[in-house]
Order: sequence, then structure tokens, then C-alpha cells
Amino acid sequence: MLTCLRVRNLAIIERLEVDLGAGLNVVTGETGAGKSILVGALQLVLGARARPEVVRTDCEAAEVEALFDLPPGHEVRDALAEEGFEPEDQLVLRRVIRASGGSRAQINGRLCTVAQLKRIAATLVDISSQHEHTTLVDPGTHLAFLDAFGVPDGLRDEVAGAVAAAREADRVLTELRSALAERAEREDLLRFQLAELERVDPQPGELERLRQERERLRHGERLVRAASQAVAVLDDDDRGVCDRLAVVGADLERAAGFDPALEPMVERLQTATTELRELAFDLGRYAQDLDVEPERLAQVEERVAALQRLLRRFGGDEEALAAHREQASEELAALDDLDGKVERLQGDRDRRLVAAAKAARTLSARRKEVADGLAGAITRELHDLGMGHARVQVEVAPLEGGQAALDVDGARLTDEGIDRVEFLIAPNPGEAPRPLARVASGGELSRALLALKRVLAGAGPVGLYVFDEVDTGVGGAIAEAIGRKIREVAGHHQVLCITHQPQIAAFGDTHLHVHKDVDADGRTRSRVERLDADSRREELARMLSGATLTDAARDAASALLDQAREVRS
Repeated sequence: MLTCLRVRNLAIIERLEVDLGAGLNVVTGETGAGKSILVGALQLVLGARARPEVVRTDCEAAEVEALFDLPPGHEVRDALAEEGFEPEDQLVLRRVIRASGGSRAQINGRLCTVAQLKRIAATLVDISSQHEHTTLVDPGTHLAFLDAFGVPDGLRDEVAGAVAAAREADRVLTELRSALAERAEREDLLRFQLAELERVDPQPGELERLRQERERLRHGERLVRAASQAVAVLDDDDRGVCDRLAVVGADLERAAGFDPALEPMVERLQTATTELRELAFDLGRYAQDLDVEPERLAQVEERVAALQRLLRRFGGDEEALAAHREQASEELAALDDLDGKVERLQGDRDRRLVAAAKAARTLSARRKEVADGLAGAITRELHDLGMGHARVQVEVAPLEGGQAALDVDGARLTDEGIDRVEFLIAPNPGEAPRPLARVASGGELSRALLALKRVLAGAGPVGLYVFDEVDTGVGGAIAEAIGRKIREVAGHHQVLCITHQPQIAAFGDTHLHVHKDVDADGRTRSRVERLDADSRREELARMLSGATLTDAARDAASALLDQAREVRS
């Protein structure tokens, strides 16, 4: 529900704040006072195209703010979340239009694009006027309105679920068929990879071991020479370090007979001598066993190169190569069974499509049954609104696009079924029904939209309906009938109605009067006043009699208010 609209420096409006109530809000005033500017301001804050010339003369920018209350579960909350905004109990939309060109938009104080603003506001307000017709003129909304009129939610949910299952089965089948078409090429690739992996047969940690061996082989002579020289120093006849330490040890052992304090040191020297002899033995064996054959080096180099080629091709390490080998084997086995799998999935997809088609046909049949009832109800409403010769038709036709992946009887199958719905109207006898958007008379279109909203009053998602001078060209009994219909719509939705007809204004729960003044500085300013009971009667009397108020006009205004009060109660 729109609770407050603030406008600053827009056309002849310098600054105003309009508080709206629930139910029917009527706006009256002289022609040119600025009533339709309020609708224009609302359109701007909902994302309409902004032109710099709407900015008040000598001002840098115009500004419009709208405050909406959002009840729990309102679909705008989901739209806010999808756009990255935190859903709250209230929604503030703001639009600033610069006289120099361009505009800025905000949602709950955060900057946003105009496209985001329009998406968020799509289900907040529906405007019907001589110049602007939104939701109900868009055929894309008609299917939902038809379903809301008389199609059980269970049928729609059944179709949506069945179609989702069929679509998923079709997706998997399409992927498998694509794989089947590429199977020969894929099998050749997998077999080639497996052959190479099996031929090389990499082992865990093998590359690092080979790299170490390669270094030993490349520097074998130097390693043998170093080890041999060390052996010669440690254990070379009587001149070796070990023999000389043995002599020193014997001398110290004899000396320890004179001083027991030397005994631990003698033991340490003997241990060191033993360790060095063992070291010399190991170094000698190392030098003897070291293989420095050029043939072995060539073999290692070749093996390292083979492993490195595999690693460059497949990435990772030897463990990753083993995993890829296993995966390739499994995929190759799966490809061998691909024909059978495609056949099984084809059967599953066909069964799911049959189920979806059955549900869609049932839903379509129900829609065609409901369509006549909806068309008749709207036609009767139009008769009450002075269009006694008008005839409405609700067309339910197959969705075009039978070449789609999923189709039923040549119609495209979607989550909403196989139907395209459009409201058509023939305003006069002998005329073929035409889409609402192509109806020539703006007044007829406005009344047609009012009739639709009356019939579908509890069905649409929109919170606020705006009627801008839908009473053009009517009066008397027809104006009263329009007022009653708008009053009935207001029983389900908040309504803002701009009218010149007192018979309509009398039905309002809130009455706003727009007037303009010329201030001392010569500037025209539009103002909005919320009328109390007495001033409201005076305004209706003015609308009935013109500039000169009479007691008869006041009595007639009181009668209109009493009559409207009885309808509201």
C-alpha cells in the first residue's frame, strides 16, 4: 500500500506531501490544477522515462519519493532479495531528475539503476489513464488473471512439477546424445591416453628417485674419486688415520694404568676409531658399487623425459596420473554402455513427457472452460459501465514454438502449460474482437480496464490501482456505475482515482483536493489538501454546480455522500 507520496520541484508543484489511506482515495480539482501531475510523479518514481523539462523552472532538480507498506509474503520482498536489497516492512523509492539531464534512483536509501527500480515496482502499482495503460494491457499478464479467476492452483502446480521433471530428463538425454555423437572421437582419445599411461606405467615417487639417480650417474667419477680419497686417508696401511689413532689409543690405555681418570677418554677414542674404520669400509663399498655406466644414464634420462611428458599433458604428479588412468578406464567402460543408457533415458524422458502433456492438456481444457465465464463476467461489467454493445472474448490458444525441445500437440510446453491467453474486446456490434491495446477510444479502454479489474479485483498481485480520469465522456448514471465499480475494486486493493465526476468522488474513503495558486512572486504553485466532511461536501457541490454554490447543490452533494455511505457499509 502506498502511504505517502512526496514531490518537490516537479512542473507547477514546488513542494507537497500526500498521505494516502486504505481503500478508495479520490483526487479532485479544476482542470490544470495539477491532478495528473501526481500520476506523472508516481510514474517517475516507479521507473518511467524522465525528461529534463519536467523540472520546475529555475530549479536544478525535481525529486519524487514514495513510501509503501509491504505486508508479510508480498512478492516485492522476493524481488528485493533477488536484486540484492534487504526486504523490510516498508519500501522507500526515490527518483531525482536533473534539469541538466539524467536522473538518479534509490531503493531504501541505496543507489540503484532505473531498470532495478522498474523490476522492483512492477507489482506495486497499476495505472490506467487516457495516456498510460499497464498491467492489464500486457498479454503476458492475462494467463495469470485467467487462472486466478477459476483455475485451481493444484492444476498449475502439477503441470509445473511434471514439466520440470520432463525438462530435466530431456536435458540429461540431450547431453548423452551429444556424448554419443562424439563417442568415437572420445573413445580414440581415451584409448590413446590409456595406452600411453600403461606403456610408461608411472609409479608413485618414481620421478624424484630417478632425478636423484641421474645426478649420481652424471657425477659418478667425481663421487668415486671423493669416496676413494676418503678411504685412503682413513685407512691406508700404517699411515691412515685409523691406524695412527690405534697407536695413540694404546699409549693412552697404558697411561690410564697410572691415572684412572683417563679411562673414559680411552673408551671414547676407541669408539671413534671403530666408527671411522666402519666409515672407511662403507665408503669403499660405495665407491666399488657405484654404477657409472653410460647406458644406465641414457635409460634414466629417457625415463625422466617420458614421465615429464605425461605430467605436462595431464598435470599433477604420479598419483594424479594414476587417478587419470583409472578415470579414463571407467569412462571408456561407460562409453561402451552408452547406447543402452541412451535407450533407457529415452524411455524415462518419454514417460515424463507423457505425464507432463496429460497435465498440460487438463489445465488447458480447464482454462478454456473458465475463459467463457470470465469473458461473460467482464462483458456484463461493461454493460453496467455504459458499453452495452461491447463484447469481450478471452482467447486461449496454443503457444507458438513447436520446434522447442518439449512440445505437446505442436504447442510449446512451459511451466505454465501450453496456452497463450489474451483478452480481446469488440466495443461495438459488427466489429471483430481486438487486443485491448488496439482499442481506439481511450475512454472505452479505461472502462474496459475498470471492468477487468472489477471482475479480477481479488486476483491480481498489484497493491495500488490508479485510475486517471477514467470517467471521461460519461456522466449521470454511468458515472455513478463507474463509481460503484471502483468502490468494489477498492474493497480488495488500494485505489487512487482522479475524477471530475462528483458521483465517483462521493465513494471515496479519502478525498484529496488539488488547487493552484499564484503567489506574490508571480509563481504558480499546486497544492493538495485533505478534505474533512464539511469541505468535502462543499467540493462535491462545486463539482455539481460550478463556480456558484447553491443550497440545492449542497443538498445534492449531501445526498451523494449519503448514498455512497450506504454502498460502503
